[in-house]
Amino acid sequence: MKLRLIYLPFLFIALMTLLTPARAEALSFSLDSIAEWGRFPRFVVNTYRWGDRFFNGYDTTYVQGAGHKFSAKLTSESWVDGYHFELPNSKQITLISDPSTSAGVYLSYLAVSVGYDVNFSQIFEGKDLSRKRFRFGFNCMLFGAEAYLIRNDGGTVMRRCGDYNHLKVNFNGLTTKLWGIDTYYFFNHRKYSEAASFNFSRVQKRSQGSFYAGFSFYSQELDFNFSGLPEILREQLPEEWPDRRYEVNTKNYAIRAGYAYNWVFKPQWVLGVSASPIIGLRKGYVSYSDSDTSFSMYNRIKASVVWNSRNHRLFFGAVAKFDMSIVNDKRTTYTGGVLSGEAVFGVRFDLW
Repeated sequence: MKLRLIYLPFLFIALMTLLTPARAEALSFSLDSIAEWGRFPRFVVNTYRWGDRFFNGYDTTYVQGAGHKFSAKLTSESWVDGYHFELPNSKQITLISDPSTSAGVYLSYLAVSVGYDVNFSQIFEGKDLSRKRFRFGFNCMLFGAEAYLIRNDGGTVMRRCGDYNHLKVNFNGLTTKLWGIDTYYFFNHRKYSEAASFNFSRVQKRSQGSFYAGFSFYSQELDFNFSGLPEILREQLPEEWPDRRYEVNTKNYAIRAGYAYNWVFKPQWVLGVSASPIIGLRKGYVSYSDSDTSFSMYNRIKASVVWNSRNHRLFFGAVAKFDMSIVNDKRTTYTGGVLSGEAVFGVRFDLW
């Protein structure tokens, strides 16, 4: 008779129950109970505890654990993209996207989080569907790591072009893609917690800050096709753009260094700020120049206000972030950025 896969979880639980020492009254998923299952489970538990002390050890005078392993969060986020060119003869081009707003629900267990976002701007306002943002982060007391993707393929309004200001011209000749990975180490990690101000998995009890440093890699692809503009605006573009196009395709290898501070300005309240310039080498081409190596510049700034209930079960946070990149060639300076704001309300709890 064939064994159906649906029965396997039940057989696994039964097997674990049989292997549990007779003195255990019931199957438990606490670390102490798992350690009693045998030599290998005890080794796994001891390794986990060592890693937790090494990566998440902190001075309890300044930082405190949230006290619960699980959390459920309701989130709402709005963001806007902006692009600016400094051209020869003191001319400028400025483009700003329409704001987008999304809401989501997330369930977290320790450092793992899953959830789903709905873009209300797309559903209720009928805005362009081609704007995408993705972020993944891992954070412990010792270090942080982030992966991100930011893409915009339209839905932008031209506000300024050369001698013409106060414009409101729809611009659909835009394709931008930025993705990268950051890792960074906190030097004062025993007293400062980034998770307390931006990830809501720790509680900062006393004000403290930390310098941090690490490495960053990001890929940047930009394509601004201005050929669809009215002739009166195309005449404002630089002669270096013969087909009315500005392109960037680079790989960037950089060092990220910054400072962060958590100010406990009132019991249960924390104000967090963090700023980190990212400076390194850029490999690739800008507009119609040949592939070359030059300096790359990027900057990240973020701030938050967080409230935790007295028993740490409930929490609320408001987070603002600003990412900005700068690209220089011989006669043009490009600056592009994303400004976002997020509100989070959550509850912490335990299942076992």
